[in-house]
Amino acid sequence: MIRCPNCNSKDIGKIGSHQFYCWGCFIELTVNGEKMSVFQVEEDGSLSSLDDLFFGDDLMPPSFPEAQAST
Repeated sequence: MIRCPNCNSKDIGKIGSHQFYCWGCFIELTVNGEKMSVFQVEEDGSLSSLDDLFFGDDLMPPSFPEAQAST
């Protein structure tokens, strides 16, 4: 089970082959192998990256093997 890195919610919906949406805090997650990217959905529907807030420059994103099992 994948958890939201922002709010730790398990209420995650799948919106694409490697894309997920958190219904707890309304962010979009993209998982590609062991790399996760986090995006804020803007009012116009565009996405703004939040990776710098979650992973920083010196940090590697955490591994999410359970996300691969659910695809």
